[in-house]
Amino acid sequence: MAVPAELARDSSVAGPIGSLALSVVRPHAASMALRALRWHRDLDRLGVRVPLCLVHDLGLLLASSNEQLSLGPRTDGAQVLTQSGEDPRVFDQYSALISDVAASEAAQRSRTLRLSDDIVVVLLARLLGTVAARIPTAAAYVNGVPYDASLLEAVEAQLPSLFTSVRRTFDVRALIELVKARLFVLTLIDALDLDTLQLFGMLGGNASEGALTQVDILAALDAPEANDVVDFSLEILPSVLETKTRPGASTYSAFGYAGLARKGSIDSLVLTELAWDEAELMRRMADDEVLYYSREQARDDASRLHHVLIDASASMRGERATFARGMAIAVSKKLLLSGEDVCFRFFDSRLYEAQSARGGQLPIAYLLSFKGEHGRNPVRVFADFQRSLELQSARDVREPVVHLFTHGSLYIPRETVAAIAARAKISGVFMMPSGGRLNLDYLDLLATHYVVDQASLGSGSERKREAHRILDDSVPRTPVQPVVDDKSMHGAAPDSTRWRRSAVRHG
Repeated sequence: MAVPAELARDSSVAGPIGSLALSVVRPHAASMALRALRWHRDLDRLGVRVPLCLVHDLGLLLASSNEQLSLGPRTDGAQVLTQSGEDPRVFDQYSALISDVAASEAAQRSRTLRLSDDIVVVLLARLLGTVAARIPTAAAYVNGVPYDASLLEAVEAQLPSLFTSVRRTFDVRALIELVKARLFVLTLIDALDLDTLQLFGMLGGNASEGALTQVDILAALDAPEANDVVDFSLEILPSVLETKTRPGASTYSAFGYAGLARKGSIDSLVLTELAWDEAELMRRMADDEVLYYSREQARDDASRLHHVLIDASASMRGERATFARGMAIAVSKKLLLSGEDVCFRFFDSRLYEAQSARGGQLPIAYLLSFKGEHGRNPVRVFADFQRSLELQSARDVREPVVHLFTHGSLYIPRETVAAIAARAKISGVFMMPSGGRLNLDYLDLLATHYVVDQASLGSGSERKREAHRILDDSVPRTPVQPVVDDKSMHGAAPDSTRWRRSAVRHG
């Protein structure tokens, strides 16, 4: 199916799709070109206005694997330009530029990183932003193409007529400016921070915020200090990604049962339960006292919310900030893989808004791009956090757990820590200056804490060892659904196992 006649007469459809007559990248599936429509609209929202053909070609070269596309003109672009009264040499120069981009090492590696649409939009904004600012004319059409992959299937025969149906000064000038900036574009391609892109590919990104996520990604790619966090995260994440949520009951022989449980389907009901009279049976079912034969069972939800608090004050510059943010990313990913709920909060002289991990994805761009250093006021910060925990307990049944990453001189009133510890278990990671000692009067109120000295922060191997030591003990054991043996058939339901942290850890 191609573009229907009624849509072909609409400039908002014929304009963007017709520009593909100048495209020299051929996707093997129309759904790939459909992604380019989303990139094009998002770029327009960011103020980067270029023809769809540029977004289509450069975006697919960065985001699609080699098996999903091939290089080659979709139509005779030189002839199309000649019929429009334009210089056909522009098309040849543009084709040569796209070939150089496709052959670059950075573009080839980026195609293996499974980049999300938001990241592709940000990369295209960096590559095409300067070019868009140099285009002297505005487009004679707006982008109103429906998100329908069928419009982009077998459309090649229609492209010349769609191209000539609207004024193309904007499209041609965009190609000319891009060709003029050839060396600049190739330099930007080679300068792509592939480690940061790899981290985004490994952990995904919180895409629910839309344009706000793209702004955070732009800030993360432009922040030099984020590179150290990325490098440290890539060092320690491989062991974290091995974490998996496992079922909570033992295995069993084929066609057999693992034991007895308080939950199950009616076909696995223990038949002796039917000996109770109707009223008593209904009561036992309402109170979860009825027994069922059980096979291997998945665990119940942990019902915990982990608050990851990260110190962003001036005392956390350099190696301490790198360790704190890298560890926050690794611990949070391990918690997510274990089935826990996680939210992040930065603080300096104030406590910033919580950012939740949604759909198993961390807000990596926010964690890398956040800049604080607006003073330091732990008394105010943790008084605010205490109040937020009180409000949460009134409307959220999940058990709160606090993970604190901060400097060794974080002085919080003992009564404030006691009030927080009464509602949540607290784990602290304290980064010390050279020759410093940890001397805080509330350490005994913490469930566990770790001390990382300056010597460990300054050594790559020691820093990695400290990180793995903390990670190995950072995720609480998950309560599992107990399996009852035959002797306890009509006894009271056993209590669920709960996490306890009995020892205080020192680095």
